[in-house]
Amino acid sequence: MKIAIIGATGRTGQPLVRRLLDDGHSLTVLVRDPAKLGAVAEQVKVVTGTSTDVVALGELLADAGADTEIGAVVSALGPSAKESDLHTRTARALVDVMPRHGVWRFVGISGAGVDVPADVKGLRDRAISTLIQKVGGKLANDKIDEYGVFAASDLDWTLVRPPRLLNGDATGKYQHDAHRPGRSTIRRADLASFVADVAEQNLYIHQAPFVWNAPN
Repeated sequence: MKIAIIGATGRTGQPLVRRLLDDGHSLTVLVRDPAKLGAVAEQVKVVTGTSTDVVALGELLADAGADTEIGAVVSALGPSAKESDLHTRTARALVDVMPRHGVWRFVGISGAGVDVPADVKGLRDRAISTLIQKVGGKLANDKIDEYGVFAASDLDWTLVRPPRLLNGDATGKYQHDAHRPGRSTIRRADLASFVADVAEQNLYIHQAPFVWNAPN
């Protein structure tokens, strides 16, 4: 499959790119600074630009959807304190540009504090979500607004909701469901693997699943 990647140089994006390359996919990545790709730059097509730049996205998506039956955009874009509405603006740009290039599948990373209509949460989980939204401020609201943009679109979107992220090697032991598991964490490498699973297997279309590391 040809896949377009946003956020390829981040702490989740790097293991995501490695996993997708290992699985044999052809990748085009959109990055601000190609130098941050390191040796991976020789294995992917590189488009320089930002995720809110419709011209750069057009170049990215033109390659992702060409000569293939399945084109997908996968985002590991992280939060940015300098751009507190980055995810919302990126979502709006993608919703505008993707249909023009016949690319309808989007998989991205949201946050555990985002509530969606299908959620079934107990009192404790609702309290946790409320706390995350209050403490997270503009960055938390950005994730909520991002969800609204994709949910209102015609894209085949999935937004993965991880809990607190940890560094470290992948464990290969992660669980996913439509319901929040309570207190939990996940390693970024395992999150990357699940995001790859979602893209490769067309899981959770029009849904926002939770994913977390399984207990030992």
